[in-house]
Amino acid sequence: MNNNPNFADIILPLPLAGVYTYSIPDELKDQLAIGKRVVVPLGTKKLYTGIVQTLHNNAPTDYKVKDILSCLDDFPVINNFQLKFWDWISQYYQSVLGDVYKTAIPSGLKLESQTKIILNEEFVADKALSKTEDQILNILSKSKDVTIASLNQATGLKNTLPQIKSLLEKGAVAVEEHISSGYKEKKQEFVSLHSNFTEEEIGELLNGLKRAKKQQELLYSYLNLSKHYFEDKPVKVSSNELLKSVDGSRSILKSLIDKNILKFYFEKLDRLDFSSINTTGLKELNSHQKIAINEIRENFEHKNCVLLHGVTSSGKTEIYIHLIEEQLKLGKQVLYLLPEIALTTQIINRLKAVFGNKVGVYHSKFNDSERVEIYNNILQSHSDNAYQVILGVRSSIFLPFSNLGLIIIDEEHENTYKQFDPSPRYHARDAALYLANLHGAKTLLGTATPAVESYYNAQTGKYGLVELFQRHQEIEMPEIIVADIKEARRKKMMKSIFSPELMSHMMESLENKEQIILFQNRRGYAPYLECKSCGWVPHCPNCSVSLTYHRHNNLLVCHYCGHGMTPPNSCEHCGSSGLEDRGFGTEKIEEELLSYFPEARVGRMDLDTTRKKNAYEKLIYQFEKHELDILVGTQMVSKGLDFDNVGLVGILNADSMLNYPDFRAYERSFQMMAQVSGRAGRKKKRGKVLIQTYTPEHEIIKNVVKNDYFEMYSSQITERKEYIYPPFYRLINISLKHKNQRLVNEAASYFANSLRKIFGIRVFGPQSPVINRIQNSFIINILLKIEKKSSPAKAKWILNQQANFLKEIEKFKSIQINFDVDPM
Repeated sequence: MNNNPNFADIILPLPLAGVYTYSIPDELKDQLAIGKRVVVPLGTKKLYTGIVQTLHNNAPTDYKVKDILSCLDDFPVINNFQLKFWDWISQYYQSVLGDVYKTAIPSGLKLESQTKIILNEEFVADKALSKTEDQILNILSKSKDVTIASLNQATGLKNTLPQIKSLLEKGAVAVEEHISSGYKEKKQEFVSLHSNFTEEEIGELLNGLKRAKKQQELLYSYLNLSKHYFEDKPVKVSSNELLKSVDGSRSILKSLIDKNILKFYFEKLDRLDFSSINTTGLKELNSHQKIAINEIRENFEHKNCVLLHGVTSSGKTEIYIHLIEEQLKLGKQVLYLLPEIALTTQIINRLKAVFGNKVGVYHSKFNDSERVEIYNNILQSHSDNAYQVILGVRSSIFLPFSNLGLIIIDEEHENTYKQFDPSPRYHARDAALYLANLHGAKTLLGTATPAVESYYNAQTGKYGLVELFQRHQEIEMPEIIVADIKEARRKKMMKSIFSPELMSHMMESLENKEQIILFQNRRGYAPYLECKSCGWVPHCPNCSVSLTYHRHNNLLVCHYCGHGMTPPNSCEHCGSSGLEDRGFGTEKIEEELLSYFPEARVGRMDLDTTRKKNAYEKLIYQFEKHELDILVGTQMVSKGLDFDNVGLVGILNADSMLNYPDFRAYERSFQMMAQVSGRAGRKKKRGKVLIQTYTPEHEIIKNVVKNDYFEMYSSQITERKEYIYPPFYRLINISLKHKNQRLVNEAASYFANSLRKIFGIRVFGPQSPVINRIQNSFIINILLKIEKKSSPAKAKWILNQQANFLKEIEKFKSIQINFDVDPM
């Protein structure tokens, strides 16, 4: 870095290609450093929080530079590991740096167009100010809530940035970060004596309040609570505590403040809970776990990544805990990734029992301010309260780690590790491998049902492989029963959506006081309504999908754009009043259970019932404490949850997964069914799993029944090689979107033809996806398959070049083009 740089390259939180260069004013030269946040202007009206990427002396030649307005930090909030990581994410996943910045940083650390201009009340002008500058100062003197946009409006000017910059240089104003929903320190209001009164002076003050009995009572109460003349250091008394002690009003307290008897002061409150925790030691590993952990250590000596393939309930989490302990003794940080927020509830309790307050949690259910405090906690890794273990979902890979020793990726096969929208469309598992490489850390992938790509990497020696096929306490794998619902329907033996076998086993489990989990990967009451007379189905006006019926609020809802409407009383096509619900979701299952088993306590775990912050925890707690007999859920119930009294797991419709039009459908179906099955019979005895299907002879159903992962893997890897899919080829999905269907079709054909001239037969499409319109934008996909040995960087460069060529054509310039590298 140049010792006296005049320019800085700034990353802006906007979908813009590259970085923008700004000049550094003399007064900021000593303040600026790489990784700090700065306020910069863009365009004529807006200010943004940018991140300093580089400092240099190279003035841009193609545009006039603007000045950085202010520096927001005393210390960098982004470290060098993060900047390198952002750069890799941007390049590999074909995303602009601004999009990576928006994803990586909590909203509370960003500001966009909500920059407040505040008056320096001590400013004395030594030179004449312009008429507009005087006008701005006058506006600021009357209001403390002034933004650039409001100044433009109040002054009648299109752009007041030159005047603001001039006033900043003169010290008349300052720029203050303000985001209405962003980070604010949490403060508690306390009360103390206004001055260091002697006991005699306090006595006089109390006598003087004889006519104001309530004020006198409040002052007496403060003196008692604070023990002011009995202790060397008075006890802190909060305003709320004081008012509550006398059941007094705030106006009484305000009177004592106005008389300069008491005064307010504030102290920062941590949103993070650091209350003391009673920790227990590590549990001893059984012989199988000891063998596995020793093999992991041996593999780590010459491999950076190890795949732990362990059956459900084999005790993988306990192995993770022992490995975490080793890293903490070395003074290293550990990142423990999970695919679902629901899973953090159980795992956090297990980790905190061993590591106490060294463990922090990070996910989207936290509000902006909480996320900022967790982020800052990790940034200050040297402090006593700094987290050393972070348990989180995919966004946790962007936290400011400075000393990572180990990354654990639990349930590594899960597709929820992949970000679909918005950009960057990264895969947290794959990105974590690069992050570990940056830190010189090791990565452990753990799962009972590895992703085909991960298992292939382990089989071919890229990863180490450790297998653990004995369940903890030698519990048997569950008995898997297949119910043929096609045959049951033919014989009219179905009880609504339940086969006779499932009904029988549910009754038996309830009689034995065992719990039941029922899995259906579709929320709502029914997937759609249909007219009995003509077959008309209500569709979303914005997307090419049918509306899902939710009975609890009597709404038809689109699960893609959120559009909702009251169900029509009659068919819009033929006028018939005979509308019937078709199929079933978790809501309908819950209702049917209550009708067949009115005494049973039924809970439902899906997106609709877990929107609130602590909803997951409450449901899991109720099920753990046996306050629920039956838990109905979507894929949330399949992912690593550990319950000790589940006697039966029912999979209600295996065929919906098997028939999905995707090359990963069979792999995903096996994984989902095997994972859900793993929730049965985990502690006390062998559990049962019942799979309802129309195709009991399907090869994947047979693999699940035999718990034969390797047979599923072998058939899938053979097909993948034959039909040129991962892991033998890389995939890049190119989506073109526009509200005009004809135009997007024309653009997609033009783009595909351009790509074929370069990539030849590697280009597939264009074709419409199953859902070809979302939020009124039509979608066309083009798929590119690239050999593993070819350069992905070069392919991406060509794609970006061709996309830019397309955008240069006038009629196509409004077409939105998205790249999804390694789509899931």
